[in-house]
Parts: sequence; structure tokens; C-alpha cells
Amino acid sequence: MAKIYITELANKGAAESGAGIEVAAVPPLAEQTVSVAGASAQSAAFNASTRFVRIATDTPVNLAFGANPTATVSTLYMPSGSVEYFAVTGGMKVAAIQGT
Repeated sequence: MAKIYITELANKGAAESGAGIEVAAVPPLAEQTVSVAGASAQSAAFNASTRFVRIATDTPVNLAFGANPTATVSTLYMPSGSVEYFAVTGGMKVAAIQGT
């Protein structure tokens, strides 16, 4: 079954000097998997401390973010095999529907 893989993250990484760098600080706060098909499917609500998510997909998908999101074929598109980072707030969810 097609899936999206969600990694919830709180912070960016830091160099030894303390300067912020553009990498994800691990370990993640939480990880989720959402099965994707022809109807919109929602994730669980993100952790209260989540500030950005890494989403990987093994199929083309359309995504929507919010408190109660519904993905449609006209919302944000991710091609199969892609990985993207998104800034979010705690309590939000992501919804996904299989794209073409």
C-alpha cells in the first residue's frame, strides 16, 4: 500500500559554535506513517513541540495541512520518491491523497 512517512522535528541543528545550520536535529519527536489511497487520509495531530516535519512519499501525493485538513487533487503536490521539509505548528495535521 502507498504511504507517506512523517518525521516530526523540533529544532534545526547547531554547529559547535552554536550557530544554527540548515539540518534537522535528531532524534525526532515522533514518527508516523499514513496509508494513501483515493480518499483523503489524515495523520495524527503533531506533537505540541513540533516546528517542522520531514515528509517522504513512495507514491505521487497531494497534501494539505491544518487543524482538520482535506487533501484534494489540487492541493500541494509531491512526486513519488520525494522528500520535503515543511514548517508547522504543534497540533496541526497533514492529509494526503494519492496523486497522478
